Amino acid sequence: MNYIEFTVDMPPNGDENCSEILIADLADLGFESFTEEDGKVKGYVTEADYGLYEIMIDNYLADTGYKYDKKYIENSTNWNAQWESNFHPIDVDGRCYIRAPFHEEAAGYEYIVTIMPKMSFGTGHHATTHLMIEAILDSDLADCTVLNMGSGTGVLAILAIMAGADSVDAIDIDEWAYENCRENAEINDASDRINIMLGDASLLKEPRKYDFIFANINRNILLADMGKYADSLKPEGGLFMSGFLDIDSGKISDKAINLGLKPTDKNLRDGWCMMKFIKVK
Repeated sequence: MNYIEFTVDMPPNGDENCSEILIADLADLGFESFTEEDGKVKGYVTEADYGLYEIMIDNYLADTGYKYDKKYIENSTNWNAQWESNFHPIDVDGRCYIRAPFHEEAAGYEYIVTIMPKMSFGTGHHATTHLMIEAILDSDLADCTVLNMGSGTGVLAILAIMAGADSVDAIDIDEWAYENCRENAEINDASDRINIMLGDASLLKEPRKYDFIFANINRNILLADMGKYADSLKPEGGLFMSGFLDIDSGKISDKAINLGLKPTDKNLRDGWCMMKFIKVK
């Protein structure tokens, strides 16, 4: 799979949330992964998705007035090495340590997850993944059935198994993420309890029900698919959603309440939001 890399210069005196808003908007236009460094945001969109959204992406960036460059990146060993070189170990609240196979091992953590990052979203660096990891750490998943929508690297699915879940269904629409999740599940000896599927919410079928659903995608997909998530929850089951900014939390909450879900928790990180809802009996 080939990618287009966009490097966008953030204004030095701009709003502190401008990069978060940019990332959220580009995610709605097909972008899969992002990095931030030295006042720049780098976003990656597949060649195929760029073909679908090209006019909207170019118009959006032109309207922002930000300076940007774009270049074509062919899927290759060199590209994988470049992506991996930007991946650094992550400490989440002193409880969970996320590392790549080429990093030094660590001790003193409840959970150590090894992730070969490649081009899948979900290494823990982004605020939304960090928020979801915290949600898993604060939940009792013992012997539970779990669904991870937008599984990316599989880090949330793998952590859920480590935290005691009986089984996890991990679903992502991107083939790259699907293959990367399979690889990472094997690295962490979790392959036998994670059912990895390529597709979207249409894969959610009766009578399968879940104790917990962790959906880290984007605002538009969450709003479109939330009804299917609600239908797939057991009574008193928990739905955790992230991938949206705090400014959009009202829309997420209103839709959830209309579906019979009760808001119980909300956490923020760098302007991004995670919300928890319970399915009312």
